[in-house]
Amino acid sequence: MTDYEDLDALAMADLVRRREVAPDHFVQEAAVRVAALNPVLNAVVHDFAPMAAPTEGAFAGVPLWLKDTGVTIAGEPITSGTRLHEGVRALTDSTVGTRLRGAGFVFMGRTNTPELALSFTTEGAHFGAARNPWDLDRTPGGSSGGAAALVASRAVPLTQASDGAGSIRVPCSHTGTFGFKPSRLRNPAGPAVAEGMAGMATLHGISCSVRDSAALLDVTHGPDRGDPWACPAPSGSFLSAVSAPPGKLRIGMQLEGPDGFPLASEVVAATTAAARLLIDLGHEIELAAPAYDNSALREAWFVIAAVNVARGVKGFARAKGLADPMSLLEPVNAEWVRRAEGISGEDYLGALQTLHATSRAMGAFFGQYDIYLSPVAAEVAPRLGELAGAGKGPEEFFHRFWAHAPLTAVFNASGCPAMSVPLHWTAAGLPVGVQFGAAFGADERLFSLAGQLEAARPWATRRPALEALSS
Repeated sequence: MTDYEDLDALAMADLVRRREVAPDHFVQEAAVRVAALNPVLNAVVHDFAPMAAPTEGAFAGVPLWLKDTGVTIAGEPITSGTRLHEGVRALTDSTVGTRLRGAGFVFMGRTNTPELALSFTTEGAHFGAARNPWDLDRTPGGSSGGAAALVASRAVPLTQASDGAGSIRVPCSHTGTFGFKPSRLRNPAGPAVAEGMAGMATLHGISCSVRDSAALLDVTHGPDRGDPWACPAPSGSFLSAVSAPPGKLRIGMQLEGPDGFPLASEVVAATTAAARLLIDLGHEIELAAPAYDNSALREAWFVIAAVNVARGVKGFARAKGLADPMSLLEPVNAEWVRRAEGISGEDYLGALQTLHATSRAMGAFFGQYDIYLSPVAAEVAPRLGELAGAGKGPEEFFHRFWAHAPLTAVFNASGCPAMSVPLHWTAAGLPVGVQFGAAFGADERLFSLAGQLEAARPWATRRPALEALSS
């Protein structure tokens, strides 16, 4: 049998279904690897009760760690990285949780995320900092930092994650993994809510292979009963799109940060190298940027995040009879919640209108171009502490947050799909992802391009030194 590290999740499931390994073979192997690596990476924060390994389903017998927010699993903890939710256990599976269970996954536990998933670095006070397998002094990114660190270390080939401003794509850029943010509400958020963060938050996963990501979306996508709206249905399976030629694509490339936000030379170099590869593959490239108002979007994101988080915190406090929930939050997040008290309904409606204006601008851009190309983050993975909120007020923290990835949230605001593809490593051996985006609903086109890029520049064999990590 091929070595564990060389198997993606679909290959593991195939071996389980064909009875070439015991149903729990990969569950046991992953558990051993995570036990060895987690003291160093701090990627896993909760363990789940053991469950039987299914022998059927697209992901039969594949171990899966879930991000510590978003997807609920009946009876298991979900704390969103905060002391406020300490001891909370879900009453039911969420819709995506039910679909993951039906696909044959074995739920193993939860991965580290910053408090309330509000940071591009996973350095929460409650669970501590997750570390990047490529350099333990650096962040794996956030908010899906623990999820990305696990996949990058090859402890598992796939993890569940979510993205509200770049929280899948940024960690993938920093860890050399593949990260796909689907179109808005391609995956349902229910049944407890209809949408997250005014539709900006999206559930999906982080993987080594493109086909695992596509197959994951095949088993989770589609509207939930009672959803007020849904993403247009795909023409076929996302997995089949991976092997379908994308055709000749017209690509608009952005190499400058909006509103003067600087981009490091390494991330620009990674993007221009990707452009050369795309030209070699027969695509057309020209410099172009969508005409949305990044400054207005930045303000709108702050407003929407503040109101949504404040509502969640205060609602939880009322349900639990907590007199002072703010004392259980990190100071920067407590102050962010307090700022929501000064945001009017008119302010919130204005923020929603900014999202709609952003969608119109992206629609116009994709009327001219098939694909958008840019850096993911403005810099390589920062050292731990540089992006953390400790000792900062909300404005200072949020400015650093936005400056770190000023080109990602536009896809959350517009609902358009986007992905981080690991095509570049620096001379120092640090991965740098490149961002590709497409029109709303054009997830299949992105997967076709991702499959072509993976075949042209395979990345799965590029791995951090596992022996050093576990020693």
